[in-house]
Amino acid sequence: MDFQELIIKKRDGHQHSKDEIEFLVKNISDGSMPDYQVAAWAMAVFFQGMSDEETRDLTLAMAYSGDVVDLSGIAGIKVDKHSTGGVGDKTTLVVTPIVAAAGIPVAKMSGRGLGHTGGTIDKFESIPGFQVHLSHQAFLDQVNQVGAAVIAQSGNLVPADKRLYSLRDLTGTVDSIPLIASSVMSKKLAAGADAILLDVKVGRGAFMKTAAQAQILADTMVEIGRGVGRKVIALLSDMDQPLGRMVGNALEVREAIDTLQGKGPEDLSELCQTLAAHMIMLGGKAATLDEALEITRQLIVSGQALARFKKMITVQGGTLDYQADNYGMEIARIRYLLRSERSGQIIDLDALEIGRSAMLLGAGREKIGDVIDHAVGIELCRKRGDVVEKDDILAIIHGNDHERVQSILPQLLQAYKIQ
Repeated sequence: MDFQELIIKKRDGHQHSKDEIEFLVKNISDGSMPDYQVAAWAMAVFFQGMSDEETRDLTLAMAYSGDVVDLSGIAGIKVDKHSTGGVGDKTTLVVTPIVAAAGIPVAKMSGRGLGHTGGTIDKFESIPGFQVHLSHQAFLDQVNQVGAAVIAQSGNLVPADKRLYSLRDLTGTVDSIPLIASSVMSKKLAAGADAILLDVKVGRGAFMKTAAQAQILADTMVEIGRGVGRKVIALLSDMDQPLGRMVGNALEVREAIDTLQGKGPEDLSELCQTLAAHMIMLGGKAATLDEALEITRQLIVSGQALARFKKMITVQGGTLDYQADNYGMEIARIRYLLRSERSGQIIDLDALEIGRSAMLLGAGREKIGDVIDHAVGIELCRKRGDVVEKDDILAIIHGNDHERVQSILPQLLQAYKIQ
């Protein structure tokens, strides 16, 4: 087979065979296919799409392109969760200990962020001493002991996706349903869980801008997972405005801890409880959603969910002071109050602009290799639906660089639409 031939075949709208897809994935993984040809093929897929069969074949080929995690050493039904990404999305930090406290093992591998916000691993690294790299045996032992562990993806887990994703990000081909679905599901299948909950974000701060797009992506991923014998549920959640009130790594950890104590913002608390309840059902601990939601609420009210979070942090080497400001994590040097320029009701709050502003402060990465500043971010004091007077505080900017703080003010104000 020839790389150029396969690029032309997809460019012209034809379907790849299973052998052709396996050939492509093998050569993407080992570096034999040059970057420019991988990018050209991704662009052809972006415009021509893939059939359900092609998408499934691509997912499976990528899932087995490197290491596959064996979780058989962990008792019980292992349930994983994936979010397609958004602004202020710290749900994994809340949901994982709730589900673990319900007696369901969560052995989770997460990634770092590339784009407007940090990823789950970046958030956990805001906690002093927290270890995101564990040996396979230590990973299994912790899940058996604590009920949960969240670590960084191993160096050779789905190598084809690592290379393909980095090129897609640089070539404007990220927003392709077959490529997103295969990227997400190949990592979930390789990570070894028995059941998977998918949180598919919808809106300006998400990959999928419309509910129709998000539903197609959700259906595609569910079909892939169920086709290889995994239990899979997908939910759609709003990402037109940021989730919760904190955007930025240490700030989001703080909000997650608040939420585990029943003190989180309503939208974050509600979504976390819904996600946890579905994972509890997937894990066989509840027969109905209402029953699972009640279990979730009781685990928060009783303090068991927070206790499980504390245990997980401690066992992974992290140190938090639950009596201190920001729970002992780093605090930014600058606090700038963004004030409303007019009175009225906030009818819109653009998640993407908030996310981009946080990235420019240093909370996210513009390119691979950028170092994240865990302390910086944006605290949203007012959100969609709130009524404000002129000079009311809309947001607090947490920064470590005066120039960066000043540079984001215009776009941050534009993110709020008041009338």
